[in-house]
Amino acid sequence: MMIPACRLADLPRGEALRLDIDPPVSVFHTDDGELFAIDDTCTHQDTSLADGWLEGCEVECPLHASKFDLRTGAVDAPPAKHPVRTHEVVVADGVVHVRLSAEAPRLPPCVASRLAGGPA
Repeated sequence: MMIPACRLADLPRGEALRLDIDPPVSVFHTDDGELFAIDDTCTHQDTSLADGWLEGCEVECPLHASKFDLRTGAVDAPPAKHPVRTHEVVVADGVVHVRLSAEAPRLPPCVASRLAGGPA
């Protein structure tokens, strides 16, 4: 599924945009001009990675400082133990689109339970 995110001109370099879908996805525009999309929720605890610190091709979780590689989703160190899911980014006619991965998301248990309709 391809989702329009925003106009490229509306996403400055060094910034991120959170898409409010289930589960949320974030689009990152690096200082070098590259675009990446990952699941927005840290795999350790329910927090938005779009609120984290972008450095190169990594985003640091604002809660406990695990870093995720925007290219692969890999995590560098605990407390997060699992990578985040990555998505393809396509720019067409000046609009950034995200093609959602067919992989299952890797969400912290509290979020996975909520999305499945279980107790929060």
